[in-house]
Amino acid sequence: MQFQADILGIPVERPEVTEMASLGAAYLAGLGVGFWENQEELERQWKVEKTYTPRMGEDQKESLYFNWKRAVERSFKWVTP
Repeated sequence: MQFQADILGIPVERPEVTEMASLGAAYLAGLGVGFWENQEELERQWKVEKTYTPRMGEDQKESLYFNWKRAVERSFKWVTP
């Protein structure tokens, strides 16, 4: 998560509950049967466990991003049809 915050240049929040697919399904089911009245009620359930703030220098960030793009380009011809 720290790496994402550094590369994106924005804070990244990690929720207390990280199993988001099953949580999302449970929220939708709960809304469907009336357990929760609305989306705002669900939003109040959200709890942040940790926030990662950007701390990587701009030069290092640009270097890592440049090399990542090079790696992606090289992967385009990885498999031949």
